[in-house]
Amino acid sequence: MIGQNFENFFETQFLEYINNITNQPINVVTTIIDLLIVIFLIYKAFKMLKETRAWQLLKGILILIVITVVSGFLKLNILNYILTSLMSYGVIMLIIVFQPELRRGLEQLGTTNRFSRMLGMDEDLNVKKKENIYKIAIAAVELAKQKKGALIVIERDIKIQDIISTGIIMNSEISPQLLVNIFEPNTPLHDGAVIISDNKIAAASCMLPLADDKDIARELGTRHRAAIGISKESDAVIVVVSEETGKMSIAKDGTLIADVREDVLKKILIKNLINEPIHTAKLKKNKK
Repeated sequence: MIGQNFENFFETQFLEYINNITNQPINVVTTIIDLLIVIFLIYKAFKMLKETRAWQLLKGILILIVITVVSGFLKLNILNYILTSLMSYGVIMLIIVFQPELRRGLEQLGTTNRFSRMLGMDEDLNVKKKENIYKIAIAAVELAKQKKGALIVIERDIKIQDIISTGIIMNSEISPQLLVNIFEPNTPLHDGAVIISDNKIAAASCMLPLADDKDIARELGTRHRAAIGISKESDAVIVVVSEETGKMSIAKDGTLIADVREDVLKKILIKNLINEPIHTAKLKKNKK
């Protein structure tokens, strides 16, 4: 069935497409642009999936497609019939399976911050962000020295208002002293996560979704699982301080970077949170 459909497509649509290109030279340019856009979108899709747990699942689906095609060539009719029947519902199955990844990708596409970066509208905002990054790092180091558990979620393009609403609204300026005080044991706000949004402490004592992946190390506590969980559902960057070991970690894109030093912590936060305008980057290169 798949082989026949592909053959019909090739004989009609594809050949007609080639004829249009050869007959009208202007179509060559549009075709090249079309192909470049498609290649770029495929590359971004694969890059996004490779950083998530869906990558292994995608490889399994590709293997099934290959087996389906091979079974058709080898006339393995029963196997081919079963696999082609499953393929009929493939689109619906993909939407269900990849729902978190699709949602995250569409949310990133819908944000306006990417356009403002290109226009160089974020310079003043970046100065404020860098100041706050150093304040967060100072607080994390102090909490690590005292072996006080902490969970700080820094919102990026994808808004997490639903998570903010689970905690105590603060809307406060960021300061190392306040962050350390929030995570003081046996205080009302220490249990849960602090959410940093729009360069302010939006809320404290927030509840995060826990990661349930079987490949997560068993020694990781609830804070680390919560950090990985929210990093899979959004593009937030999360700073975690272990109460047991006093070690600092960073979660982003569904992965955990464990046991980072202060300088590494600052570098990772700056790399992922600072939106450096294109023209500024060029000026810096020229100065060098």
